[in-house]
Amino acid sequence: MGTTRPAVTTTGLRKCFGDHVVLDGLDLSIPQGTVFSLLGANGAGKTTTVKILSTLLDPDGGSARVGGHDLATEPDRVRAAIGVTGQFSAVDSLLTGEENLRLMADLHHFPRRDGRERAARLLDRFDLVDAAGKPASAYSGGMLRRLDLAMTLVGDPRVIFLDEPTTGLDPRSRRAMWRIIQDLVADGVTLFLTTQYLDEADELADRIAVLDHGRLVAEGTAEELKRRIPGGHVRLRFADQQDLDAAERVLCQASRDNDTLTLRVPGDGSLRSVKSLLDRLDEQAVAVDELSVHTPDLDDVFLAFTSEPDTRKVTT
Repeated sequence: MGTTRPAVTTTGLRKCFGDHVVLDGLDLSIPQGTVFSLLGANGAGKTTTVKILSTLLDPDGGSARVGGHDLATEPDRVRAAIGVTGQFSAVDSLLTGEENLRLMADLHHFPRRDGRERAARLLDRFDLVDAAGKPASAYSGGMLRRLDLAMTLVGDPRVIFLDEPTTGLDPRSRRAMWRIIQDLVADGVTLFLTTQYLDEADELADRIAVLDHGRLVAEGTAEELKRRIPGGHVRLRFADQQDLDAAERVLCQASRDNDTLTLRVPGDGSLRSVKSLLDRLDEQAVAVDELSVHTPDLDDVFLAFTSEPDTRKVTT
């Protein structure tokens, strides 16, 4: 069985603005049909990465391929394969939702009939049919973001760059956008997501990378990254004092709470470590009344792997 080529790869990608190094040898490999999230403080290089990979900015070194095409030698093919939804909406507020979509179809040089059909399908898909004839200036923030993403999809891109796609949205609108993103991935589209909302990356991303001052400092699934941070533990509650005493003798490193009849055992929360813990208790016939696993969250990951941003630098 053949292997599927990655949707996005970068090798040693570099970018400087004057003496300020924004990207310092970035290496990435993003499989097709997945959500990849790039995290980092303001100025870490997230937006610069998106601009380079979407052909809006030339790198100073390294190489990249997007949608199977070389960024340096095939920029037009890269542009044909991608869509970009930035931090700020590209919607024309003077046009209606339908007119915005038809305009995008015209820019892609689709025949008039095809453009109208694409606009109608996208209005339906993004639940904008009732607002299709209204000027975009009358849309809510959530509707504008949906329309913006719908405009990105007019050209059927296979790789979409989403730069802070839910900034400023209320929780309901954010979750609606999450569902749309999940549906796109189910259709085989690759999503490159930058976000300041760590719960968003946790919910959506198949893999997460953390940038710090232009360097890739951590990469993995959300769970893999969380397990790398100290502070994970298993909390065991027992039915009586006798079981608590017996468990403490078996688990030497556990910390005890007599009031709640619990032990807190350091661990990474993995299935293997929890099974090993329970096996040790079972061998001594110690019954556990309740078990819960506590692992660090992505906030802990972010704080552990990133340093304070330099406020003198521009956001990149």
